[in-house]
Amino acid sequence: MGQHTHFLINSAKVGGFLLLALLHASLFAQQDAQYTQYMYNTVTVNPAYTGSRGHLSIAALYRAQWVGLEGAPKTQTFNFHTPVGYNGVGLGLSVVNDQIGPTSETYLDLDFSYTIQTSDDARLSFGLKASGHLLDIRFSELNQDWTNPGGPDPTLQQDIDNKFSPNVGAGVYYHTDRFYAGFSAPRILETSHFDESSLSTANEQMHLYLITGYVFELNAFWKFKPAFLTKIVSGAPLQLDFSANFMYNDKFILGAAYRWDAAVSGMAGFQISPEFLIGLAYDREITELGQAVFNDGSFEVILRYDFIKVLDRLKSPRFF
Repeated sequence: MGQHTHFLINSAKVGGFLLLALLHASLFAQQDAQYTQYMYNTVTVNPAYTGSRGHLSIAALYRAQWVGLEGAPKTQTFNFHTPVGYNGVGLGLSVVNDQIGPTSETYLDLDFSYTIQTSDDARLSFGLKASGHLLDIRFSELNQDWTNPGGPDPTLQQDIDNKFSPNVGAGVYYHTDRFYAGFSAPRILETSHFDESSLSTANEQMHLYLITGYVFELNAFWKFKPAFLTKIVSGAPLQLDFSANFMYNDKFILGAAYRWDAAVSGMAGFQISPEFLIGLAYDREITELGQAVFNDGSFEVILRYDFIKVLDRLKSPRFF
C-alpha cells in the first residue's frame, strides 16, 4: 500500500476496522508518515532545511488517508525553525503524530543546522536531528474471535503504553533562489521496540530521502516548479513522488502529483499574504484499494506562517 507502518493488515469486513494483526512472534517494519505536500514540509524529513527560510517559520499539517475506511492512517505535524544569529546556525522543533488503527506513534524532534554560503546566491547546509519516539498499541481494540472455546486470545489484552526509544538523524541541503536539493536520513538507528519475550517485535527502519526541485520564471506573472522526492526503506517498495506546481502572481498555486504505482494528486495553495500560506491536497489511489467504494481518497491541509521582519527585502514569496 506504499504507506506508513508496514503491518500485516487484516480487515474483518470490507470497509471495517483496519486490523493490525500483531500476532505471536511477528515482525513489523515501521515506516515514516507520508506527505503529498512534502515541498512545504521539508524540515520534517531533512534537518538541514532548518533555518533556511531566513526567518522564524511555523507550520502545521493534517493528513487523513483513505477517508471512509475505519482505522485508516491520520497524521498531524507541527514544526517551527529559525536561523540563530549571524553565524549560519539554525534551530528547530518538530512534532509528528501518526495513527493507524489501534497504533499511535509520536515523534519529538530537535533540529540543528549549520549553513555555509558557497556563492552570492547559493548555500550548503548540514543538519542533525535528535528524536524521541513514543509508540502506543491498543491490542484490546482489535477484533477478536469470542466464539473460540477458550475465549479471545489473552495476549491481545496486553496494551503497549508509550514505549519510548531515542533516535538520531542527519541531512544535507543545498539551495539557491531557484534550485534546491537535499539528501537525508531522519532516523538512522534501527530500533527494536520489544525484546524476544514480548508479544511482538517492531523494528524502526532507516529511511533515506532525496528531494529536489527547480523554479522556472515563465513570465512576469507565472512560475513553474517541478519537484521530486524519493524514499528508500528496507522491506518496502521504492517510493517516487513527482509533482508540478504553477504559481500565479506570487499568490495562487495549482499543481498535480504522481506517486509511482500508488496515487495521483491535485494540489492548490494560496499565499494569503507574504507571511501566510495555506496548501491543500487530494490523493486518489490507483491501486485496487483506490477502487473500493468505502475509500474516498486522502486529504491534506498545511498552514505556514513566516515571521518576516522586513517585507521590502522579500522580492516574492519563497516557492520552497
